[in-house]
Amino acid sequence: MLPNKLIDAATWAGTTLRLYQRGDEFSIRVDKAGELMNSRAHHSEDVLAELACRMIAGRENPCLLVGGLGMGFTLAAVLSHTGADARVEVAELIPAVVRWNRDYMGGLAGFPLRDARVHVHELDVGLVMQARDHFDAIMLDVDNGPSSFTCDDNDALYSLRGLKRAHDALKSGGVLAVWSASEDAAFTQRMMKAGFEVKEHRVGSHKARRGNRHTIWTGVRR
Repeated sequence: MLPNKLIDAATWAGTTLRLYQRGDEFSIRVDKAGELMNSRAHHSEDVLAELACRMIAGRENPCLLVGGLGMGFTLAAVLSHTGADARVEVAELIPAVVRWNRDYMGGLAGFPLRDARVHVHELDVGLVMQARDHFDAIMLDVDNGPSSFTCDDNDALYSLRGLKRAHDALKSGGVLAVWSASEDAAFTQRMMKAGFEVKEHRVGSHKARRGNRHTIWTGVRR
C-alpha cells in the first residue's frame, strides 16, 4: 500500500489543515478531528450541485454561489449543469484551500477554477450572502454541515439568523442547498422557520451506494 505523503500544511484561526497525497488520492485532515475530506468520496457533493441546478433550470443568466470550495467537486458539478451564461461565485474562507486547488488538486475535478464563469472570494460565505435578491441558487458545503467543527464561527452560518441571510440573498423562487455529514431534525425546522419550503435527501458518499450516507437539504425561497 502506498504511504500517505504530507504535501502542505496551513494554520488558520488556530486550526491546522494538512493536505496529504497517496497515489492519485488526496485528503485533507484537521488537527485532532482527523480526515475532513477525501477525493475518493464525493458523490453527495456532486448531487448537492445537481439538485440545486436542476431546480433553477431554464433561468437566464443565473448567478450561483458555492460556499466552501473543498476539493472542487461541487464547483465542477455546478459548471457541468449550467450554461455559458451562468456566473458562479465561490466563497472559501481559507486561502490555503484555494491555493491547493490551483497548485495540487485541480486535476481531480477537471480544473474548475480555470473556467471563465468562476469568480473566487477568499471570504466568509456569510459576507458574500449580504447581497440581497442576488443569487438564483446557493450551495453550502462548509465544515461538516450544521454540526461544524473546523471553525466555531460556522455555527452562525447555520443558525436561524444565518439562514434568513441566505433567504434574503436569494431571488424569488431561488434555492438553498445544504450538505451535511449527518441528519439534523432541528436544522430542518430552522430552514422552515427562515421561510424555506424544505425537502431532505439522503445520499451516499459513493455513487455505488456504499460508504457513509449524507444529508442534503433543499429549500426554495417562498
